[in-house]
Amino acid sequence: MELHQSLTLPELFQRSVDQFADSPFLAFAGEEPLTYRLTHEKVMALQAMLQAMEVKPGDRVALLSTNMPNWGITYLAITGIGAVVVPLLPDFSQEEIKNVLDHSEAAAIFVSSGLRSKIADYKGAFLTNRILIEDYSVITSGIAGLCFDENKQPIMAKPVREDQMAAIIYTSGTTGKSKGVMLSHRNICFTAIKGRTIQEIGNNDRMLSVLPLSHTYENTIGFILPMVGGASIYYLSKLPTPAVLLPALKQVRPTAMLTVPLIIEKIYKAKILPAFNDKRATRFLYRIPVLRRKLNLLAGKKLMRTFGGELKFFGIGGAKLSGTVERFLIEAKFPYAIGYGLTETSPLLAGVAPFAGKWQSTGPAMEGVKLKIVEKDRWTGEGEILAKGPNVMMGYYKEPALTKEVITRDGWFKTGDLGLIDPNGYLFIKGRRKNVIIGAGGENIFPEDIESIINNFRHVVESVVIEQKGKLVALVHFNHEEIEQQYQHMKEEVSTYVEAKREELTLELRDYVNQQVSKFSKIQMVVVHMEPFQKTATQKIKRFLYTQQPAVS
Repeated sequence: MELHQSLTLPELFQRSVDQFADSPFLAFAGEEPLTYRLTHEKVMALQAMLQAMEVKPGDRVALLSTNMPNWGITYLAITGIGAVVVPLLPDFSQEEIKNVLDHSEAAAIFVSSGLRSKIADYKGAFLTNRILIEDYSVITSGIAGLCFDENKQPIMAKPVREDQMAAIIYTSGTTGKSKGVMLSHRNICFTAIKGRTIQEIGNNDRMLSVLPLSHTYENTIGFILPMVGGASIYYLSKLPTPAVLLPALKQVRPTAMLTVPLIIEKIYKAKILPAFNDKRATRFLYRIPVLRRKLNLLAGKKLMRTFGGELKFFGIGGAKLSGTVERFLIEAKFPYAIGYGLTETSPLLAGVAPFAGKWQSTGPAMEGVKLKIVEKDRWTGEGEILAKGPNVMMGYYKEPALTKEVITRDGWFKTGDLGLIDPNGYLFIKGRRKNVIIGAGGENIFPEDIESIINNFRHVVESVVIEQKGKLVALVHFNHEEIEQQYQHMKEEVSTYVEAKREELTLELRDYVNQQVSKFSKIQMVVVHMEPFQKTATQKIKRFLYTQQPAVS
């Protein structure tokens, strides 16, 4: 698709409807999909309802829902009449939802039944229409007789412009305060079209969507991008537990999926690694590189069958992938692909197709995007990553001063990430600038690198490395059930023994890490964190919650 054509969401959708009218588009796994033609009819009817609600171009309309076909229909209807969609993450608290609705001044909200209680007590001054997204029935409205009529058509309005705001994405973030990222039609459409130069998703492809659509990663790359190519998209009707996901994988047999590192890392640690460690013989063989590669290849074939057997693109983004897990995926010949971006860049900045990547790299800049490294370290070449392109946001909603801080006068966006670009143009991410710990000798210590090593230690689920009083402290969440199951046969007083074993593990872990890191990255203390760490929508730990408080065991 040529970029000289109009880059607006209604234009992209209409082209797909014209080209793929009778092809399957949206469905729950195991159900009959809506075709592009039927989806278009529903979008038109919903636009007529929005116009009856007196929603005008530029008005904000909130969307608080779990993933479902009607999520995409609602998104396309809102943006198609020039209104601004405000997607809310399903795991936002009532207070966060209140703040977003107040800040965005949303005039209407579409909400799924399971999340309806989160807005039951909301008394905002602007929100006059509340609609149940499953069937578009009216919960409350200031318009008498308002209803959804599948036979209604909208009044033809002025065409949407590329530079019009399409969405305000409120990020939960890893640093605290939620910001409203303003994305234009051009921002989103450019990313979706250029993303297909990394991996083409076409009319014969089936995507299984498991990440929240309210996050721009799944929204742009997992919804708009496949829509452009005429692909079909399937959703889970319940939370993606193994009991729900495994049957869906067999039913859909996806050719494409998007995920975050935590998901594939959990699969590796819970399913792949134990198979090699259960027996002494395989544990020994796995330590020999040539045999490890053969064992990983066999495991990769089994993993492919688990995912339905037809997967050609398994996108991973949102955080840094463990080097150990990536090494397994390479040797397993699994079709994974790494991408890098931020909500502020709609989101994709760099990426690489399966089997074309480099270990621990996010790949080169996406076509049409420029990346550069500034304030480079003279020895390592590492510095802050700046990006420029048509996918850089319009700015932060109602935050002009904050916008000026992150977008330079000549249009470069300061990502806040540190990295380097090799001679072949491949980008390597080192970590967040604000996460860097400065050592006693002025050294840059990247906590993410240390955490990656910690997370490979047995029984560790996740970790956060922080600085306290000049010392490096590792907060570690162990898999307590796994420890109990492994050692319960050894002692009558299981809880006492497990507690002792936990203390033993922390000492072993400290030695394990310190043997693999530089002298200024050695950890001085390991503190057991009993509960899982709180996370964002893309399963990144909300680090700010743990760096500002004392480490407590």
